[in-house]
Amino acid sequence: MNAYDEYMKGIVKPMRQELVDAGFTELTNPEEVNEFMATAKGVSLVVINSVCGCAAGLARPAARQAIEEVKPDHMVTVFAGQDREATAAMRGFFEEIPPSSPSIAILKDGQLEYFIPRDQIEGYPVEQITEHLTGVLKQACEA
Repeated sequence: MNAYDEYMKGIVKPMRQELVDAGFTELTNPEEVNEFMATAKGVSLVVINSVCGCAAGLARPAARQAIEEVKPDHMVTVFAGQDREATAAMRGFFEEIPPSSPSIAILKDGQLEYFIPRDQIEGYPVEQITEHLTGVLKQACEA
């Protein structure tokens, strides 16, 4: 690991921990992603985490707040730009969606139900993102 990678690992630690502390399972390699996707039944909330301060600083709090109101069966996260292979593996399960980070996917029995790309996160108040995500989660969990 070079000095830059080591530096970035330290920088992103609180960004990772924010979701882990909220109950998300971090998937850091393709094997973990594939194992999760092979066994994920019910509704899964997938947060593609990111260093990007503007959008990621909104996506993480919105995800944390949404799950306080509606709890999906599974909550996982991959970190774009850090765990590249894991992120690529997760994105492979919804290839029709252009890569976007941060972003949020709602899956039902491993199939993409809804996707919130970065352009629906960045520039919006966290309350609006939370409301959007909560509404989608309610629909997915009740269906």
